[in-house]
Amino acid sequence: MPHREDPVPDTPFGLGLQHVLLAMPRGGEDDARAFYGGLLGLTEIRKPTVLIARRGVWFRGDALEIHLGVEDPFRPARRARPGITTRDLDLLSIRLHEYGLPVEMDEFFPPYRRLISEDPFGNLLEFVTPRA
Repeated sequence: MPHREDPVPDTPFGLGLQHVLLAMPRGGEDDARAFYGGLLGLTEIRKPTVLIARRGVWFRGDALEIHLGVEDPFRPARRARPGITTRDLDLLSIRLHEYGLPVEMDEFFPPYRRLISEDPFGNLLEFVTPRA
């Protein structure tokens, strides 16, 4: 079995991740904008016209695209989570703490430093940066 540090093998399909979809409660768009747009600095992008009626909000920045969709009844993701790379894990940790969100530094994922937090809706988020 290959190790995590081994070169990434190609698939016959050229797979990649275009976006991550997270759930949010009905009416949570402003909280999503404050967190994903304000704190993380992502840019809100327009949803396709045929999807606007479903509510929710989409964001993009750097190599990341996150879609938040309304789930009713809402249940936050407490185990499944996106692993998001960042250049400055320490600054992000400070900002998340100032925002009032939990911050748990985790050293169990070499060769990365890892931070576990959550969005305003309680969805788990994992942020990683390569060890120096």
